Amino acid sequence: MDPGNYQAIERTLGIEFKDKQLLQQAFVHRSFLNELLDQDEELVDNERLEFLGDAVLGYIVSEHLYLLFPYVDEGELTNLRSALVRRETLARLADELSLGDYLKLGHGEEESGGRTRRATLCATFEALVGAVYLDQGVEAVRRMVFGLLRVDIERLRAVDDTKDPKSRLQEWAQAAKGYTPRYKVAEAQGPDHAKHFVMLVQINGEPYGVGQGRSKQESAQRAAAMALYFGGMPAPEYEPDPELEARFGLSSGGEGERG
Repeated sequence: MDPGNYQAIERTLGIEFKDKQLLQQAFVHRSFLNELLDQDEELVDNERLEFLGDAVLGYIVSEHLYLLFPYVDEGELTNLRSALVRRETLARLADELSLGDYLKLGHGEEESGGRTRRATLCATFEALVGAVYLDQGVEAVRRMVFGLLRVDIERLRAVDDTKDPKSRLQEWAQAAKGYTPRYKVAEAQGPDHAKHFVMLVQINGEPYGVGQGRSKQESAQRAAAMALYFGGMPAPEYEPDPELEARFGLSSGGEGERG
């Protein structure tokens, strides 16, 4: 196996391996060794690297999501991680890197389509992660993996950002404060067909936001947006209403001042 055969993948990754044998090993399928006639050749299949790469991927993706979504609970974090490291995603990344072209396969595996099989490509990507980790360290793995997953992660963030203020406030309040927000009607004025509501949201009995509108739901969403703002969370829906806020002892003096 000529180390020069792997220069292209090194260029693609922007990584020059110190130990070329590690990179070669990442592409050795078990079927290749099973059919190898020269048993003296020092070759090892990629299954141990796959095992290591799977663990490293799980760690760095879990850490990244934990920091990226600080108020998402463990169940949702698990779902987000699964979306990023599932077989289909990793096989797609392997396709993008053309890892199948580098695989060393036995004849039977080759003829049965092993070079493009999803499970094989997924395992090869994990083996490559293991090789990069051993040769270059975890920071190199992070650069490689999150560079490849950039669009996927942006998509997850976009989905999270589309949640309404009440949903985002509930996630934040339960994670950061340990309490569920409570909403109450502070004022209701006007005839039944044209009511005007003012809603107050409290966390552990403390007022965090107030909002007004033509329905309880609209007012509650505005109150939640203010509470997010005061908690230091992104709140593009928040519209300061100094007069209303002053009436309820709240101030729009600065983002996160209640955090």
